[in-house]
Amino acid sequence: MEIIKSLTVPNDRKILLIVLDGLGGLPKDGKTELETARTPNLDNLTKRSTLGLTIPVSYGITPGSVPGHLALFGYDPIKYPVGRGVIEALGVGLSIHPEDLCIRGNFATIKNGIIIDRRAGRIPTEENRRLCELLQSNIRRISNTKIIIHPSEGHRFAIVMRGQGLSPEISESDPLRNGEAPREIKPLKDQAKRTAEIVRELEERALELLRTEKRANYILLRGYSKFPSLEPMSTRYRIDPACIAIYPCYRGIGKLVGMEILQANTWEEEIEALKSSFNDFDFFYLHFKETDTKGEDGDFEGKVELIEKFDRLLEEILKIKFNVIAIGSDHSTPALLKSHSWHPSPFLLYSEYVRSDGIEKFGERSCRKGGLGVFPAIQVMPLLLAHSLKLKKFGA
Repeated sequence: MEIIKSLTVPNDRKILLIVLDGLGGLPKDGKTELETARTPNLDNLTKRSTLGLTIPVSYGITPGSVPGHLALFGYDPIKYPVGRGVIEALGVGLSIHPEDLCIRGNFATIKNGIIIDRRAGRIPTEENRRLCELLQSNIRRISNTKIIIHPSEGHRFAIVMRGQGLSPEISESDPLRNGEAPREIKPLKDQAKRTAEIVRELEERALELLRTEKRANYILLRGYSKFPSLEPMSTRYRIDPACIAIYPCYRGIGKLVGMEILQANTWEEEIEALKSSFNDFDFFYLHFKETDTKGEDGDFEGKVELIEKFDRLLEEILKIKFNVIAIGSDHSTPALLKSHSWHPSPFLLYSEYVRSDGIEKFGERSCRKGGLGVFPAIQVMPLLLAHSLKLKKFGA
């Protein structure tokens, strides 16, 4: 992407990148969730746009949320591997030192040594706060290492371990599926032996504190990571970027690439933030999480309803008059699979300079027929910059 950096020219044109998390799906009774949804506003925009399908990492590779978003922002997720722990910690507002080890945690339900719910029934955030306070008040330091435990949303929480010689090269306890036993935490390299011992002790002490809880009686740990060095979008593309997201993880991704974080707690508040800050930035990342949640829950109809809710809100978004609008996703989450998947994600691009495809319905199969075809998500940012006239000519 170095060539893009050398070609960027700032101007006042406004770009909006909307990410409907986990948007792509698989057919039920012949149609996916997106194809089933009634989306008159989205379909009207589709007629004036060009379409395609994005591949976050590579063919057949199922991406996590972090690599899926990094690709959309123009950072090669293979070149820049970022652990979920540092994203979660940034998202909840924790300050991170260079030597800190960050961990993403899930409260979970375990019975007879087997995980029956990785998300502990998606406990309310208020219950999460109570549990994190319980853990933090009893686990402050292990082997000269400070332990910071902070709640996120729902069943998620962040841990920051602050000390010397900590290594992310340890195995994760989360098997990423129900019906299995938690994985044993082990060092993956010799220099990580002490870190593995500290994390195992942390796990053991937490489980003793949680043993009487009905739902959240276990913790699953993954995403061990330290703070990476990424060039901010402001210098990479000569733009002023802002992030509007409800969930801490996505605010954390925004912070990682240098976005200003705008606060909102509902979809409606997100759109109000978009309106009120329109004059302050020229690039907006607007994130909607719950489509992914419904996909992971296997709730096909619930995901359809959320897509239709977004379509109603889109009418208000279009009134703001952005020069460039893109609607896509970080990955697919088909309700049929109840998980992220490798399937390319639907993508729409609108600007006054687009060659419209004349397609009338936004969906996976119509996107496959669009002018953009199937393409790497890392190419989204050059397209957005070009359609906002922020890229000058290459060569003589």
